[in-house]
Amino acid sequence: MKKISVIVVDDSALVRSLLSEIINRQRDMECIGTANDPLIAREMIRERNPDVITLDVEMPRMDGLDFLSRLMRLRPMPVVMISTLTERGAEVTMRALELGAVDFVAKPRIGVANGLGELASQIVDKIRVAAAAQVRRAPTTPAAASETTAAAPAARPGQAHAALSPAAVPAPVSATTLLGRLSTEKIICIGASTGGTEAIRHILMEMPADAPGIVITQHMPPGFTTSFAARLDSLCRIAVREAVHRERILPGHAYIAPGGRQFRIDRSGANYVAVVEDTDPVNRHRPSVEVLFHSASRVAGRNAFGIMLTGMGADGARAMREMRDAGSYNFVQDEASCVVFGMPREAIAHGAADEVLPLDQIAAALLAKLRGGGDQVRHRI
Repeated sequence: MKKISVIVVDDSALVRSLLSEIINRQRDMECIGTANDPLIAREMIRERNPDVITLDVEMPRMDGLDFLSRLMRLRPMPVVMISTLTERGAEVTMRALELGAVDFVAKPRIGVANGLGELASQIVDKIRVAAAAQVRRAPTTPAAASETTAAAPAARPGQAHAALSPAAVPAPVSATTLLGRLSTEKIICIGASTGGTEAIRHILMEMPADAPGIVITQHMPPGFTTSFAARLDSLCRIAVREAVHRERILPGHAYIAPGGRQFRIDRSGANYVAVVEDTDPVNRHRPSVEVLFHSASRVAGRNAFGIMLTGMGADGARAMREMRDAGSYNFVQDEASCVVFGMPREAIAHGAADEVLPLDQIAAALLAKLRGGGDQVRHRI
């Protein structure tokens, strides 16, 4: 069996040594080189053509994000970021995922040697996933594209209701009158893992300001979901925030499961509310998509829409089938547009999908269902 070849890029000699040792202990991978800055790494990548690289952010001679941006434009390849558990580290990691990094590992605040040793299984698991991921070439000018996208919601405020309003409705009819009750009754539930941060961004940026409440579980460790939510909030017409225990889930808002805690929905009278708990991992995850989707099947039934996006494993597949059995309408991302097809594949295998679509068609299909009043008319898969 061909081993996964890895190049480690980090300015710390200790980190390079530890990562090399962790990688070389695995029967299915080997570290074929280390570099202490991106310029050395660039030449090493050309010469040795690795399957995966691990990349630190703050390095001499060239910032890790600049290097990643150039790499994903000129020679796209799987990259696992080695991030720091700080506010700055979380923000930079979110930007790295936008630029095309497959995933990241968060360095703990404790000593580097002990911390990376404890994370060994997580590191090698993420390298394995990255080696099998579908990596796409980044836009020619990612910074400019990001700035244009970020300005779009403010530049087009009049589109907030137009996206949900039926085309045949005459202009004098208020879209708010037509959809206010629907947006309150319906709820959209999204689950994702590897590659999911960008997939979620893609969908949320298509959501109009009067969309139903959206609840999201993205596999992510503590310390990173706050930055993730803030980044999305700056880009979207809807408000995006980290979920808070017992807050009401409102139309025009999206709520991200806090890293390291379980997130589900409940009812308080006629309203949906967020439940954030320090309960055990489910399917080895906390937050777990299974927990969120199971609660949607119980609490929302036919008023729910489920969306399963890119990710490794099977978390949420059984509960998504429970949602469908309870009357929800479910969209699953197709293989060609996934970074990793694991979770969507399992959802399809469990009979949970009503429609299997490319990422760039899911939001439009969802809005079309809402324009039609949200009736759960099944498609044959």
